[in-house]
Amino acid sequence: MSIKIFVSDNQAVFRAGVARLLAIEEDVRLIGQCDDLARLEKALETSTRALFIFASSLAAEIPRLIDKASAGDNRLIAVLEITESPQLYLNSGIPGILYRDVPQAELVRCMRTVARGSRYVQQRAKGSSPSIEADLVGESARQRLTAKELQIVSLVVQGFKNKDIAKELNNSEQVIKNCLRSIFDKTGVSGRLELALFAIHHRTLFDAADCAHRTDSVSGIAIVENRVA
Repeated sequence: MSIKIFVSDNQAVFRAGVARLLAIEEDVRLIGQCDDLARLEKALETSTRALFIFASSLAAEIPRLIDKASAGDNRLIAVLEITESPQLYLNSGIPGILYRDVPQAELVRCMRTVARGSRYVQQRAKGSSPSIEADLVGESARQRLTAKELQIVSLVVQGFKNKDIAKELNNSEQVIKNCLRSIFDKTGVSGRLELALFAIHHRTLFDAADCAHRTDSVSGIAIVENRVA
C-alpha cells in the first residue's frame, strides 16, 4: 500500500523539492500541498491515514493540529528551521521531526518510519545550526557571487520567474539569463529549483542573498515583500 503525503509549507521551493523527490518513490504518493494553516487544517479534517509534513513557520497550534490528525488516523512530521529547538514538538509527541536542511535520503527514511507507526527525529550536532561543512560551502558560494547575483538568488528562492526578476531589478530578461548561467557555474547547480534548494540548505548563502535583496529594496531599486510568482 502506498504512503499518502500532504505537504504544507509557506516556502514554495521546499514544497516543489519534496514533490520532485516523491515522484521517484514508487511507494509514496503526494495527495496535496498548501502554503497556509487554514488549508492544512481543512486537509487534516478530510483525509485519513496520511502523513502530513508541515513547516513550523506556519505557527500552528500544536495540540489542535494533533487532535485533527488523530481524528483521521493521520500522522504529523514537523519541519523546523535550522536554529529552532525541537523541544515543543518532542514534548507534544509529534512522531516526525526534521529540519529545513534535511538530506533527501533522510526525508524519505523519516516518512517511511513514521508511516510504520514509529518515531523519527533528525539528529543534529549539539549546539549546531547547519553543519560546519554546510557553512563552509555556503560561505564559499557567497564569496563567489556578486551583489547582483545574490539578489537574483533571493528572488529565485521566492519563486520569481526571469521576466519578474528583470522587472524588479530594472534589467532585461537576457541579462538575467546570463546572470543565472553565471550563478549556476559558480554554485555547481544545474537549474533554478536546484539553486533554490541549494540556497535554503546552505543558510550562509540564503541569509546573504536575502540581506542583499532587502538592502537593495530599501535603497529603492527593488521592493519585494513575501511574493511568490
